[in-house]
Parts: sequence; C-alpha cells; structure tokens
Amino acid sequence: MSTEKNAHDKLIVLQNYLKELESIAVAFSAGVDSSFLLKVAAEVLGGNLLAVTIDSKFIPRREIEEATEFCRAQNVRHIVCKVDVLNIPSVADNPPNRCYFCKLNIFTEIKRIAASEGIKNIVEGSNMDDLNDYRPGLQAIKELAIKSPLQVAELTKAEIRELSREKNLPTADKPSFACLASRFVYGERLTAENLSKVERAEKFLFGNGIKQCRVRMHGENLARIEILSEDFPKFFEQDFRREVWAQFKSFGFDYVSLDLFGFRSGSMNIKV
Repeated sequence: MSTEKNAHDKLIVLQNYLKELESIAVAFSAGVDSSFLLKVAAEVLGGNLLAVTIDSKFIPRREIEEATEFCRAQNVRHIVCKVDVLNIPSVADNPPNRCYFCKLNIFTEIKRIAASEGIKNIVEGSNMDDLNDYRPGLQAIKELAIKSPLQVAELTKAEIRELSREKNLPTADKPSFACLASRFVYGERLTAENLSKVERAEKFLFGNGIKQCRVRMHGENLARIEILSEDFPKFFEQDFRREVWAQFKSFGFDYVSLDLFGFRSGSMNIKV
C-alpha cells in the first residue's frame, strides 16, 4: 500500500504547522502560492495574521491592487510597504545573484514590520517546485530564518492550484509571475524608465487576450516577446502585429521581436 501523501494529506500537514506558529506575517504577493498560503492561514489562525505586500518598481500596479482586494475579501489585515529597490546598488546593478540582495532587503523590512506588530514568525510562499529552479533569493530567506510552510508540507504548484480551486480562490488558474527585474539581461543596470516600459508592454498584451507572456528587454530598445504556443496564431494577424509594434514603439522600444521558442520561466538564466 502506497504511503505517498496526496494534496489533501499535505493540506493537513500545512494546517497543523501553521497552528503551531500561532501568529504569523505572510509575505504576500497576490500570486498563486502566497494567496493559497494566506487563505489557509486565515482559516487556521483567524485574527492572529498579518499580510505584508512590498510595493516596489519591480511589481506591476495590477499586482498591488489585486493583493489589496484579496485581503479585503478575506478580511485579513494588510500592510503595503514601499521599498526603493533601485536605491540598493547590489540590486540595481542587476548581478546574477540580484534576487539574493533584493530578498535580503525586502524580508529585513518585513521582519521589522512584524516585530513592530508583535509577530515573531514570518512566512513566505515558496513551494517544492521552486527548489528545482535557479533562485538565489532562497538563500536570503534561509539566512533570515523566514519559514516556508508550503515546502514543509511538500506541496507542488499543481497541488496548490488544485486545492485553490476547491477553495474557490480567484488565483487558482492565475498565470505564474516573476518580478519585472527578471525581464532584463544580467549586468544591465535596472532603471525605473525601463521597468515601466516592460510593465506597460505586458499590460497591453494581457489586455489583448494574451494569457501568459514575458517581455524581455535587451539593451535600451529591443523587446523580445515570449508567449504560449496557443497564442502564436494571434501574432500571425497583420492588424494585431502592427498594433503591437505601434504600441511598443510608443512605450519606447525601437525593435520588437517574437521569441519562436515561446514562453518559459527563467529564460534569462539559461543560454538557448
């Protein structure tokens, strides 16, 4: 007889673990993982819970708005904290371990907020799949003793989506998102202007029915669009293609390309 845990077994592990923590601050991004974690924590802990969302140039406005709405709907106390990530040289210079320095600063701020609220435990939403990707930020999380309950429960992204659907969470089928800094080649300095270009470009594509995309920026004026294979036919329509070019031109791009490989997370981390 198999002893392998299913998603519901893992949910029980997660619930029991959160109960033991008694009071927590959740680093809340409004993504699939942190939304599920916050929902379960609210069910288990009630009022002994705080959601903290970081507002920075790396995060699109739509994500901040969705985080605020989710917490309002779940009746969870929510603090939005502004962090000037571009004022941190080790982050703005965009080295390969940029994420480590960014997480170190962000979670240090979340710890400060939690301490001021009398909360000792800070948790974040990394799942088991994240251990198989290049994520230098996980080292900062470890150094700061931030807890990762979804990993404790051994939950995968697919299982989190499955359980989120059962809880009727609006994020159950939300596309995965990585911060806007991941759209740039390592070593190219990050600026507010270029981050805004990428944010506006992706917002335009999402607003035109593209389900999942990344707009990667190379140099100062080239955009490389990654989309799912099912959305390729849309770009074969001449009118849409011209509209994309015109809009991207207005955002500040001189050249616009479609990546024939298609969408994949972390493409800036590999050489194709």
